[in-house]
Amino acid sequence: MPDVPAAVSRALRAAPPDQLVEAADRVVRSRLAAARTDVFLADYRITGLWPVLDPDLPDAGFLACQGVAQRCFSSQQPVLDARDDGHCRVWVPLTAWGERLGVLLVELTGPADAQTVASIGEVADELATALRAADRETDRYRRARRRERLSMAAEMQWDLLPGRSVRHHAFLLAGQLEPAYGVGGDHFDWSVDGDRLTVTVLNGTGTGMSAALLTTLTVNAMRNARRSGGGLVEQAELASDTIHYQHRGRRHVATLLLAVDTVTGRVRAVDAGSPHLLRVRGATVTPIELDRQLPLGMFAETRYDVQEFDLEPGDRLFVVSDGVYDAQPGGQEAYGERAMARSMRSTRLQPATEAVGTVMRELFAYHAEADLRDDAVVVCLDWVGVSGQGER
Repeated sequence: MPDVPAAVSRALRAAPPDQLVEAADRVVRSRLAAARTDVFLADYRITGLWPVLDPDLPDAGFLACQGVAQRCFSSQQPVLDARDDGHCRVWVPLTAWGERLGVLLVELTGPADAQTVASIGEVADELATALRAADRETDRYRRARRRERLSMAAEMQWDLLPGRSVRHHAFLLAGQLEPAYGVGGDHFDWSVDGDRLTVTVLNGTGTGMSAALLTTLTVNAMRNARRSGGGLVEQAELASDTIHYQHRGRRHVATLLLAVDTVTGRVRAVDAGSPHLLRVRGATVTPIELDRQLPLGMFAETRYDVQEFDLEPGDRLFVVSDGVYDAQPGGQEAYGERAMARSMRSTRLQPATEAVGTVMRELFAYHAEADLRDDAVVVCLDWVGVSGQGER
């Protein structure tokens, strides 16, 4: 078989950033004699997969393949769909560094053997990495992912995100923001550097542009300290001083900062009036109680202390903002009192990438599908450990 992945890689490097899908399409059609290819990208709420090559695909045609595409996206495994005309549709996940972008469809004119499926999978890996990089140079793929117009605040927040998931040999990490098209101040950030994973979750205050601007200031201050080699304390203190300098105590941001040693599972934490941190171990959901310190920016020259705890292989951590934990639609008890723990236990057999969506969907169901009254963030960390043998 011709080296299709290598040919696609060369074509992607030569193509303009807004023409990556067409470049891959030409090579795959030529080398595999494929009848058709397309790329389906997940929208901001991960509620559907939408075509790039054929954005005007009729709803009936899209719905006919939606179940197969969704199965591929959720399982992160290739799915084969044999057609009555003898064609075989091969669906493979488009994933870059653990971030699920969507799925690649290749329709072959005959059966698909294992070697061909593996080759298409390598093509998808090349294309996913290129699409991830191209987002800095073109708006085409972002337009395909949005089903309605984002508010200005949401536009800023999505541009500030590191991604929606990341995979490492020791962990799988995922996060979700809601309402996706109008989020204001809540946010999450992460970075993997050597043996350290840094995660921050912000429980923003206010709404709209003012909240987004405050979050942008906070995240960039923490990134500046982190990228200069500063630890959690330096990140928290620089962000706090920067916010206070700008707002003189009138605005502040509740934030949780975590640094996970990816070799030992030791977690160092700074709780600055933070979002809620919970651990799922087996069938038990337990809040991790940290000493809450002052939110960032409340007072000048606030100093912060680090607390520590350990993860065991198979542990799952959830971090949720107040918009999740304290939600009380229709005068019900807060979602975080009992309903949230039930939804978290129900995710035990799901990876973190699926678990964040489950908890968020249960939150919407708790609201009887009404719009959320507050921003909501769910971040989930599955700790595998260095042995890779952990089980929930």
